[in-house]
Amino acid sequence: MAGRAAEPEVIWARPERTGRGPRPAYTRADIAAAAVRVADAEGLDAVSMRRIAAELGCGTMSLYNYVPRKEDLYELMVDAAGGEHELWEPTGDWRADMLRVAHQTRDLMHRHPWLPRLMSPVYGFSPHALRYLEHCLACLDPLPVSYGTKMELIAMLNGVVTTYVANELATAERTRSLPWSEEQENAVRIAYLSGRLASGEYPRMAAALTEDAGPIDLEAVFERALGRVLDGFEPRP
Repeated sequence: MAGRAAEPEVIWARPERTGRGPRPAYTRADIAAAAVRVADAEGLDAVSMRRIAAELGCGTMSLYNYVPRKEDLYELMVDAAGGEHELWEPTGDWRADMLRVAHQTRDLMHRHPWLPRLMSPVYGFSPHALRYLEHCLACLDPLPVSYGTKMELIAMLNGVVTTYVANELATAERTRSLPWSEEQENAVRIAYLSGRLASGEYPRMAAALTEDAGPIDLEAVFERALGRVLDGFEPRP
């Protein structure tokens, strides 16, 4: 396939376009924007080299001169989405700044629901990803731990956000596909669960649900999860 590399390489280390001919008709930003538009509207599975070439008005083989592999296209997409991160002057309160980062990342993933599927350390060193990581490390300047520990904190916080959002998106997608309302299904499942717990086979589960029988505050759960990650990195006296 034209433009494909026989050995591993980093897309960012390549020139914008390989091969001979006139000045490139498209930039990586153009290609990434087209792919993001398709994924936002139709989902990640709709993204293909053929489809993005059609969006740009070029041939599929021509697109390979710019992006040698579909995996590289994904990397361009992740980097483009990462460019939406707001980078602010750190406040000096590392916890507050990292909570702000986490909430911003969650909002970003809801704007681009395909993003959790592509989150990978492999894509962690693209241009926008490097700026994001540098920003996070600047926010963590007041935290007296090693840079390795700070990188671990960033990774763990991103992991919590990614997992939480992936569950939110999967739940919403399943709910949309149901032929009945979410309330109807919950009522049936609660009735079933109540019967099982009344059997006496699951006393701890029964005690747990008796202790807190109200609806789960998912926003509060998210905040507690973030807080517990950050608690683990608080300096010990």
